[in-house]
Amino acid sequence: MDDDRRGDNRVQYTRPSSAPGRSLVEPSSEPRLRIAILAPPWIPVPPPGYGGIEFVVALLCDALVDLNHDVELFCAPGSRSRATVHPLLDEPHPESIERALFEADHVSRAFHAIETAARNGSPFDVVHDHCGYTPLAMADRIDIPLVHTVHGPFDHETKPYYAVHGHNASVVCISRAQAAMAPTPEIVDDVVYNPIDIDDWPVGWAKDDYLLWVGRFVAEKGPQRAIRVAKAVGRRLILAGVVQPRHERFFAEEIQPHIDGEQIVYVGEVGGVRKQRLFADAYAFLMPIRWPEPFGMVMVEAMAGGTPVLAFPEGAAVEVVEDGVSGFLVADEDEMAARVPDAGRLDPLQIRRSAERFAPDRIAAGYEQAYRAAALRSARA
Repeated sequence: MDDDRRGDNRVQYTRPSSAPGRSLVEPSSEPRLRIAILAPPWIPVPPPGYGGIEFVVALLCDALVDLNHDVELFCAPGSRSRATVHPLLDEPHPESIERALFEADHVSRAFHAIETAARNGSPFDVVHDHCGYTPLAMADRIDIPLVHTVHGPFDHETKPYYAVHGHNASVVCISRAQAAMAPTPEIVDDVVYNPIDIDDWPVGWAKDDYLLWVGRFVAEKGPQRAIRVAKAVGRRLILAGVVQPRHERFFAEEIQPHIDGEQIVYVGEVGGVRKQRLFADAYAFLMPIRWPEPFGMVMVEAMAGGTPVLAFPEGAAVEVVEDGVSGFLVADEDEMAARVPDAGRLDPLQIRRSAERFAPDRIAAGYEQAYRAAALRSARA
């Protein structure tokens, strides 16, 4: 067994590859697909730091290649993948995220390359769009079926857009909770969750005593509520994440006064092995959200490390957390605090097995079905 132990010898890790194996999805007997994946233009795939969509695209591309599909990735410079990589712009634009100039330029170049491939006798079967809003709005201008993944919430700004353009292509949501908020139910063609590289996460068997919260420091994500829960149960709380522009005041007023370096500890943004071990070590992960989270990757990351999740039943939390198996769904801060001792009695291996639903091969198989359905609808049209 490949164990990795901290200096105090309290926390033990096991790479999941040494735990009982899971069954892998085998390539389909149906004809292989030629798939164009359209990533955003802002950050390379995979991202060097923060970048949720780019991580999803990276895992999905590799998993689709493993399922024997011909995959080409249209992306920002500096990207790497087992798929064929096509950087489109001269440089990435991490400081200009969602700026229309770069998104329109990126999408126009991608569409030109996709149409050129068709004229040269190598047409794609489907285009999978993770880019933003431009591809879906223009999807009825190209002859190839397009699958668009909705990575953000349906809100007062995006609902009018999807009401108009949602019929241009096949729309895939990342949770049933997200799909339920669509402007009209008929625009949603499928639900496919986000993937996590489950086999790359260490499972923490002997937990440390701290609670963990990870995310963006905004009120709806609940770091201030996590602090109150930690104080109610007398446990350490580690807070990790970024303070983005326009949220400095919230952090300064609601979070910083409680940070003492002992019970309430702020460690900033974390990634890589440090992030994985922070999740694997934690006694429990707190998710006291008060907004309709479309997915909530941090919950799955905790589960991949064998760490139970205590979450409010908002958004996709009711789909991600298996109540009593991988954590508990609780109504409020008082119930969250009361459930902390119960979380410690859950089995880390069963928690991790709950996360296997989100393994890349299973997510890729889900998208394969979405691609074939989109191609069939296009052929009938």
